[in-house]
Amino acid sequence: MSDTKPDIVFYGSPVSPFVRKVAAVCIEKNIPFEIEGVDVFNPPQWFSDISPMKRIPVMRDRSIAEEGTHGTIADSSAISSYIERKHPLPALYCTDAFAHGRALALEEYADTTLAATGGLGIFRPIFFSVIQGKEPDLDKSRATWAEDMQSIFAYLDKELEGRTFCTGDSVSIADISITCVLMQIALVAEISLGDYPALAAHYDRMIARPSIAGPYTKADAMVRKALPERFDLT
Repeated sequence: MSDTKPDIVFYGSPVSPFVRKVAAVCIEKNIPFEIEGVDVFNPPQWFSDISPMKRIPVMRDRSIAEEGTHGTIADSSAISSYIERKHPLPALYCTDAFAHGRALALEEYADTTLAATGGLGIFRPIFFSVIQGKEPDLDKSRATWAEDMQSIFAYLDKELEGRTFCTGDSVSIADISITCVLMQIALVAEISLGDYPALAAHYDRMIARPSIAGPYTKADAMVRKALPERFDLT
């Protein structure tokens, strides 16, 4: 058995949807990688040096440098684009100019609007409260689900109507981004998408993929230690 480490290492945690996003990119492309845990609440100095926004993930390409700031990239979108450029097949970015732009726009929507709403409004009020020894803030989570998430679901459902994936018949970075963030909510709450058939079908299609299911299983195992059951927010 070889003890050689893979070139690609992600600093972060599988509980982060953005770590799972870049992991999914590697799995789709059959690229070896590893995840090295980092405490982002009390990060070591070496991590602060390579993560100017103090966020995860940060990627290191060991073929460039095994330590220091050289060979590192912060931000999941920049990392994914780097991996695509270095390992172009199978492609996760569209060759058609408009489809490419559309995929990037949906990726950004997932990484900002969807992530902020679901993360700050649902995941954190539940999971962060529990790990701090507090009662989960279900009032805030249910209000976010009812008042904020429905318009997001409606937008994504409209964008996916009549489509297998966001940009056609093959998976793109947009599909991965949307699903990884939706599954962040699924770590703490039951996901009910019955009113949004196109989004629901897309979600079911994506969560069956090994690139999505594998990293999520690891995250779920970690979350279940503190939170045995998910909540119904409806």
